[in-house]
Amino acid sequence: MLPAPRLIVKALDRDVPLPSGKEAFVAALHRTLGRCKRPIALHEPEFAGNEWVYLKDCLDSTFVSSIGKYVDQFEAMLVAYTGARHAVAVVNGTAALQIAVRLAGVKPGDEVLVPALSFVATANAVAHCGAFPHFIDSSDATLGLDPRALSDYLARIAEVSSAGLRNVQTGRRIAAIIPMHTFGHPVELDALQDVAGRFDLPVVEDAAESLGSFYQGRHTGTFGTLGVLSFNGNKIVTTGGGGAILTDDAELARHAKHLTTTAKRPDRRDFFHDEIAWNYRMPNLNAALGCAQLERLTDMLGRKRLVAERYRESFASVPGVAFIAEPSNSRSNYWLNAVRLATPDSVARDALLSTANDAGYQCRPPWTLLHKLPMYVDSPRSSLPVAEALEASLINLPSTAALARQPA
Repeated sequence: MLPAPRLIVKALDRDVPLPSGKEAFVAALHRTLGRCKRPIALHEPEFAGNEWVYLKDCLDSTFVSSIGKYVDQFEAMLVAYTGARHAVAVVNGTAALQIAVRLAGVKPGDEVLVPALSFVATANAVAHCGAFPHFIDSSDATLGLDPRALSDYLARIAEVSSAGLRNVQTGRRIAAIIPMHTFGHPVELDALQDVAGRFDLPVVEDAAESLGSFYQGRHTGTFGTLGVLSFNGNKIVTTGGGGAILTDDAELARHAKHLTTTAKRPDRRDFFHDEIAWNYRMPNLNAALGCAQLERLTDMLGRKRLVAERYRESFASVPGVAFIAEPSNSRSNYWLNAVRLATPDSVARDALLSTANDAGYQCRPPWTLLHKLPMYVDSPRSSLPVAEALEASLINLPSTAALARQPA
């Protein structure tokens, strides 16, 4: 009997024979994205609107720093799209989160509850405030912070004191919760708010990845005391580098803008600063780019959903792999599409990653769990069985909106 034929995938300028266990995975990528005439990146920016026009106008005006009409316009567009009452544009998402954490009342020596499965900025923003990230497990349904696991955990390790919620194991105050909407998929915000209310904890939403995502018809980043967005070069809307703080509280918005503009009191002549603050305001150049990008957000989101639907169909026939779909009661932006191995296995995951990347499809694993990073190994944490399983089983797939074109 003749052996079964080996699948040969055309990758860049060479033929790559694939071991039989990986054929179906790469074939699904090929069905979704077509042949690789060049490497297909995980996520690239797309400039197809008024970017050049607005940037030239910004240069012609000579207002290229943090004072200029595009900063105000960009903030107004964010308010209109997200439904938040106020938006404050800053230099990047990490800066936005740091300021939001401070404004939520977190002080040096406090603890802040964050998901162990997140980009490092979630924990770094806490550390930048002199506080300690306290790592919590994830939900299978959303990939984000699990409200039920959090509730059970707090009932065991926390007590209410005159200074607020106290971690009985460390003696420190637990000051806030930061959920992060993983790959753009909203967490269970109603259940999380219920936990936050019972323990009297402010919520700061890390919505860095979820511009264009909605939970029960409401935009992410607008449920907590404050929320933050990111406009890094790999996001759906990019300003090159940039972020924003969202809030419905007028005083918090005023203070956020004050702290991100060196706490300078408005004056035509004198330079007087009344707090230790930061020079974090978004430059007009970046905001001009962002205005053009926001004009096309609805179109880009529609094409990203088309890519996600093609992935769902293509991977339906791949054994042992499941496509990550948006959670119930949510509409996800599908910032980064992902699949999950039925059996967590980092060795098998890495083999698929190597094969896909060798074939020209840039795929990546999730982030290393934050408690495993050297600066956070001694941070407090709950048990993390779901986060550990997700770390060993998730694979991100190329997700740029431009990939919605019909595959060749």
